[in-house]
Amino acid sequence: MTFNPDESDIFRHAMEDVTPMKDCSSIMWQKSPSAKPPRDRQWEAQLDNPLTTGLLEVVPGTQPLEYLADGIQPGVLDKLRQGKYPPQANLNLIKQSAESSRQKLYLFMRQAQRDDMRNVLIIHGKARHDTSHANIIRSYLMRWLRQFDDVQAFCSAQPHHGGSGACYVALRKSERARLENREQNARRSR
Repeated sequence: MTFNPDESDIFRHAMEDVTPMKDCSSIMWQKSPSAKPPRDRQWEAQLDNPLTTGLLEVVPGTQPLEYLADGIQPGVLDKLRQGKYPPQANLNLIKQSAESSRQKLYLFMRQAQRDDMRNVLIIHGKARHDTSHANIIRSYLMRWLRQFDDVQAFCSAQPHHGGSGACYVALRKSERARLENREQNARRSR
């Protein structure tokens, strides 16, 4: 007679000589000091992303997205509105969840700042109704962009860049870019 054991019999047979460990619930596992967390961009965005969610005041679709930081001349917003500052990069948030948009925006803005960009385009989509998803993301953008210290102004884009479904964002010049400007101007004046 041939014996054909099922899987549980195979497992029991393999574990016959195994003895249980002592109670391990009080053991504290510690990572080695040299172990570093993975530098995953999504993980990084969740770790230190200060952009807030929660209760949201929905911005009606008929109201243009506009913001001008304190101390910034109105002419900056006028030129931005006219599309006179070409975008150096863009972020597409169409069909993204609010949480995904929050994370992607945070990473995008950090990268734009690291790359000394001055003007970016964020595409959020057009809303047919005030309660539609695209308008919710648009309303969050109105909140989130103001939370970045380096955002000087933002407004709805020109039609060829997405119109009311996108916005231009003007960023403050980085300290490194300011120093380079000073050096260039100093060389010119010699």
